[in-house]
Amino acid sequence: MDGVVSETVVVCPSCGETAGAGARFCESCGAALGGPTPEATTPEPSSAEASLTPPGPDGDADPTPPPAACACGGGVAPDGYCEQCGARAPVARDHLEEQPAPHVAGVTDVGVRRRRNEDAMALGVAGDVTVLVVCDGVSSAPDSDVASQAAATAARDVLVAGAADVTRGDAGAWSRLLVEAGHRADDAARDAVDDAIARQDPPSCTFVAAVVGRELLAAAWLGDSRVYWLPDTGTPEQLTEDDSVAAELMAGGMPRAAAERSPDAHAITRWLGADAHDATARTVATRPGGPGWVLACSDGLWNYASAPEVVADLLRDAVGRVGADPAALSRDLVAWAKAAGGHDNVTVALARVTWPAAAATEPAPDTNAEDPGTAPTVRRRSPGSLPEEPDPPAP
Repeated sequence: MDGVVSETVVVCPSCGETAGAGARFCESCGAALGGPTPEATTPEPSSAEASLTPPGPDGDADPTPPPAACACGGGVAPDGYCEQCGARAPVARDHLEEQPAPHVAGVTDVGVRRRRNEDAMALGVAGDVTVLVVCDGVSSAPDSDVASQAAATAARDVLVAGAADVTRGDAGAWSRLLVEAGHRADDAARDAVDDAIARQDPPSCTFVAAVVGRELLAAAWLGDSRVYWLPDTGTPEQLTEDDSVAAELMAGGMPRAAAERSPDAHAITRWLGADAHDATARTVATRPGGPGWVLACSDGLWNYASAPEVVADLLRDAVGRVGADPAALSRDLVAWAKAAGGHDNVTVALARVTWPAAAATEPAPDTNAEDPGTAPTVRRRSPGSLPEEPDPPAP
């Protein structure tokens, strides 16, 4: 806990997080630690945490207050913990499910070890177009949970509203719309917290979006949330390429498994928020043939299943157990990630699609290389951001 100095390290028996000497309850999961009760054992909530609830139909926060009583019967203090047993009282944002149509659904969950859910999703359907958006708040920055929800909702709204004006097979037009959605998401993340610009560590988040139509699948991203194409038959693909240190190491020749286990693997190099230097999303478009699934997720899932063939096997196994309902599958994949460790928040969004038979032999149309949404992939990072790289020389 910040501000507590102690020579004794207490480890939570439930989640493994450390706590200050004399702490009675774990600040991460609320489990009892034992020992005397200090004057104050729980941290102050962030400026938005006390009222953290899921968005209503219009994207605004639901005014429903947090629970007044814990499952044990004790009262819940303003910091969100039970005054009797010390457990953290759940809030609605801890686990949310969304299914705007029978073929598309998603689940976002706090996971096992995080105090709050900083992931967010927003799903939509516009005629024959399906929209998936996932944003993952940066845990080191307070109020990133607020920023991520604002960003996801803003991007979804742009994509749903703009779908009517885009020719279904026009990859360039979809790319431009996705880039616009990313910029609007960045604006929303910056505006979600009043003093974000003045903060040294402002709230921020990743961004990934997918639009699925009759003829094309297009995706856009900043950070390390991902979109996968998982066909019923054929080769699965990770369509997005992480903006992260791990991706840089892989580009340098390091195997995926080793790169994703490196100490700074999850350090992202691009994001949304007041301190973002580049909020223009990179995009990709493809015409896969035959039926399959589009999966958008946060790293809470791919921490435990990263390679596309592994994700495809995981989904195939889930279909065999729970059927093809995307809500049941999303729920199952989230539960699997939690059982595998659940160290991070977990978000899974799935859309079932059936492509025209001719799509298997038709490449996606050429796009304008000068269009910011269809420009070739360019890696951007600050000098000194990779391990063992020397700092830039002083001016």
